[in-house]
Amino acid sequence: MALPIERPQKIVCVGLNYRDHAEEQGTELPSAPLLFAKWPNALIGPGEPIVIPPVTQKVDYEAELGVVIGKRVRGVSAENALEAVRGYICVNDVSARDLQFSDGQWVRGKSLDTFCPVGPEVVPADEVPDPQALSIRAIVNGEVLQDSSTANMIFSVAEIVAHVSAAITSEPGDLIATGTPAGVGVFREPQVLLQPGDEVTIEIEQIGALTNPVRAEGEE
Repeated sequence: MALPIERPQKIVCVGLNYRDHAEEQGTELPSAPLLFAKWPNALIGPGEPIVIPPVTQKVDYEAELGVVIGKRVRGVSAENALEAVRGYICVNDVSARDLQFSDGQWVRGKSLDTFCPVGPEVVPADEVPDPQALSIRAIVNGEVLQDSSTANMIFSVAEIVAHVSAAITSEPGDLIATGTPAGVGVFREPQVLLQPGDEVTIEIEQIGALTNPVRAEGEE
């Protein structure tokens, strides 16, 4: 399917933004949103394959609520931040864990081609009364591996939008991925990492379900 959003100027992501995800790593809760970038070359739409290249052997899924910015903002307050939101979308922050951890920073491991599925569509903000009250799940081959709620976010959508805009001008179409809950594959015992032939669904209440197959580079 076609990409359900216009290609954004920026994809801004938040790390360690769910209490349960920090707990599963044994990590202290951050005092402010931890931002990193994911490049737009990673974007794909519903049904398009997540392609695993030879450079990585540890590919993980991450269910995330995506926020699409609707107007140019800089220095917006948390109280007014949701006025800048056009809508919401499911995001799979696919991650090459071996690259992420070996590099010491996250951009390369997060930005491989096809490593940012989004969809199925942008749900207008006025149709989502409370973005902090949505169930969020990741399902791999029919098995629910992440099952949480956006109520478990450490920093709310409004706080994140305000924090980003305090330093970086947000433009219409920019995408913010707001973090993932517990249950990612790399911290499971045993680990559950994506393999060619898998199918991954990110499901968020009121937003929809985003499904993508997984294949190896070079496979048809």
